[in-house]
Amino acid sequence: MVIKPSGVDYDEMSPEDMVVVDIETGRIVEGKWAPSSDTKTHLALYRRYPSIKGIAHTHSTNAVAFAQAGLDIPALGTTHADHFYGDIPCARELTQEEVGSDYETNTGKVIIETIDGRRIDPVAVPGIVVKNHGPFAWGGSPADAVHNAVVMEKVAEMDLKTLMLDPNAEMKQYVLDKHYMRKHGPNAYYGQKKNCGSL
Repeated sequence: MVIKPSGVDYDEMSPEDMVVVDIETGRIVEGKWAPSSDTKTHLALYRRYPSIKGIAHTHSTNAVAFAQAGLDIPALGTTHADHFYGDIPCARELTQEEVGSDYETNTGKVIIETIDGRRIDPVAVPGIVVKNHGPFAWGGSPADAVHNAVVMEKVAEMDLKTLMLDPNAEMKQYVLDKHYMRKHGPNAYYGQKKNCGSL
């Protein structure tokens, strides 16, 4: 796993500053810096879900608002449905013991507990918010993870505005199904295909 170094300013960071960590042992394989303080959280997710090939952890304003409120980011519109097949869950608050014993590993465990406990497909819902902490997004590559983190922040912003206008706002399941499946389902038809014939 390649991860950013802990506490190094983004504006001064270069590819040579990244740290390579063995996924199985957690030991540094390459790099001159200590890895991110969130390394153990990332390792837990990579170990549990082989489909995850990149993780982006942010503290973006609107997604954090849902995390701090302890609320899922609800699927209210088609922008959400194009990327996340259902609500983006909020993981529970860590206990005092979990925070005090091995905070970063336990953050990963709480994320896994939420995904597995709710029977969520991490490919279909590529992100989560952790209570009082913030969003973690993932994908089939680091670029996918960043993209999903950006989408999560935008849909969180849209939801906050929507829920101010109508606290009872909702999207029907059939709309969610249509928008998600046309991009990601077995008969997906969104986008360009090679050798497109007439319709």
